[in-house]
Amino acid sequence: MKRNSPNPAIVHIVGAGGLGREVLDAFFALGYPAEDLVLVDDHVPTTEVHGVPVCRPYEVTGGAFVVAVADPAVRRTLSKRMIGYGLVPTSVVHPRAVLAHDVRPTDGCLILAGAFVSTGVRLGPYTQVHYNVTVGHDTVLDEYVTLLPGATVSGSVTLRSDVTVGCNASVLQTLTIGARTMVGAGAVVTRNQPADRVVVGVPARARP
Repeated sequence: MKRNSPNPAIVHIVGAGGLGREVLDAFFALGYPAEDLVLVDDHVPTTEVHGVPVCRPYEVTGGAFVVAVADPAVRRTLSKRMIGYGLVPTSVVHPRAVLAHDVRPTDGCLILAGAFVSTGVRLGPYTQVHYNVTVGHDTVLDEYVTLLPGATVSGSVTLRSDVTVGCNASVLQTLTIGARTMVGAGAVVTRNQPADRVVVGVPARARP
């Protein structure tokens, strides 16, 4: 992982909940020691998780960061907040994820174990590809896209900014899903979807 930070020895994981601990596991799998990591959270009462200190956002002192929050809107807000504190976004790819030779994670990307990202895929800033997700060839994930565990995105799909594809949902080939649309868990998307809707079911339809 490229650590493009004024203090590259310190990486801040923003969010100390379940996803934060999963991201922590990814850094441990990459060989990071606990002393090179900090969890950042406004709400978690503990001061330490698996030997890694937990601090409040106003206590950060420089370094890199990755946001471990699945909600795209919250992730966008927290990313801007960390940049405002002087931190620099970085990415994390679990060593048990598989990326094609021409795939390049951009700033803020998170790719967890078991993910497969095929050739020609473009990953926008702050995208998240969770456990056991498959992303087909030539797919475009715009900024702040979230693919939850087990999702399948076929080839040549375009997911606009802030789209979320739920657990075990599928998006068929060549489709486009508009910005901020949520694909519910287990749904199968068979046609293009506009922005700002929730689609569920098989085939996926807008929720009333």
